[in-house]
Amino acid sequence: MDQLTCEFLGFAKEKRADVVGIAPIERFADVPPDHHPASVFPETRTVVVVGKRITRGTLRGLEEGTQFDLYGQFGFSWLKDRALAITTIALATWLEDRRWESCPIQDLDPAIPPSGVAVQPSRPAPNVMIDVRQAAVRAGIAEIGYCGEVLTPWFGPRQRFQLILTDAPLAPTPMLEEPVCDQCRACARSCPLGALRGERTLTIAGKTMTVADIDWSACRRCQNGARPNGDHPAGKPDRLGALCVRSCVHHLEEAGRLKKGLSTPFRKRPAWARDSDGAIRLQEMS
Repeated sequence: MDQLTCEFLGFAKEKRADVVGIAPIERFADVPPDHHPASVFPETRTVVVVGKRITRGTLRGLEEGTQFDLYGQFGFSWLKDRALAITTIALATWLEDRRWESCPIQDLDPAIPPSGVAVQPSRPAPNVMIDVRQAAVRAGIAEIGYCGEVLTPWFGPRQRFQLILTDAPLAPTPMLEEPVCDQCRACARSCPLGALRGERTLTIAGKTMTVADIDWSACRRCQNGARPNGDHPAGKPDRLGALCVRSCVHHLEEAGRLKKGLSTPFRKRPAWARDSDGAIRLQEMS
C-alpha cells in the first residue's frame, strides 16, 4: 500500500471512523449518470466510503420496547447528521490539505427524485443522489444481506455511511469475498407484517447476492422499530432499528459471523412484535 493511502487510513482511525473502504471510479461503470459520482465531480478517481457504527446499546431501548428516542438520536439523526458528518469532513479536509480535491457526500436515498432543472441537456438534473449503500459494496467493505440492508464483517447492519469523492489516487480496497449473511432468513421469519416476500439476485460491481423482495408499503406501516425516511417521502423507511434487522444482529452475533462481537448476547428475552392490527405478541427465542 502506498504512503498516501497508509497515512489517510491512519488518520481515519484517529478520527474514529469505524469502517473505511476505497473504490476506484471504474467500479461505478454500470451506474447511470443520474446516480454516478462523476456527475457530481467529473474528475473523481476514488470514492471513499466512511462508516460509523450504531452502538449495540443504542438498539437496547428498541429491543426492550421501552425507549425509542434513544435510537432516533444516536442511531439515526445525530449519528448521520452530526457524528458521522464530522468524521467525513475531517477526512475530506485532510485530503485537501495535501492538495487533493475532496467532495463530501451525505447519505440520501437514490429514490429521491430530482428537485431542479438540468443546466445543460447533457447533464442530469439536480440533485444527483449517489447510492451510498451500493457504494459500500463497491468499496469492498460490505454486501447486501438477505434482509436488504448493508452488512459489514465487523458490525453486520449496525452502521451508517457517507462518501468522499476525490481525485486522490488512493489504493482500492479488494472486493469483499467472504460472505457475512448466511441466508438464515431470521429477518423474514421475524417480520410480523410479512414484508420480506420471495427473493431475487442483486449484482453490484460483479458481486452477486441473494436478497429478499421487500414490500415497502408494509415497511412503511411497521410499528416494530422502523422509521419514516427523514429526508423525503419518496425515500425508503429506515429499518436499521426494526425487528427484522435486530433479528439479523442477534443471529450474526450468535453464529459468530462478526469480527466485533460483545461478551453478552444481544437478544436476552423473547422479542416483542406488533402485528398489522396493532396487537402485541412475543416471539419465540431463536
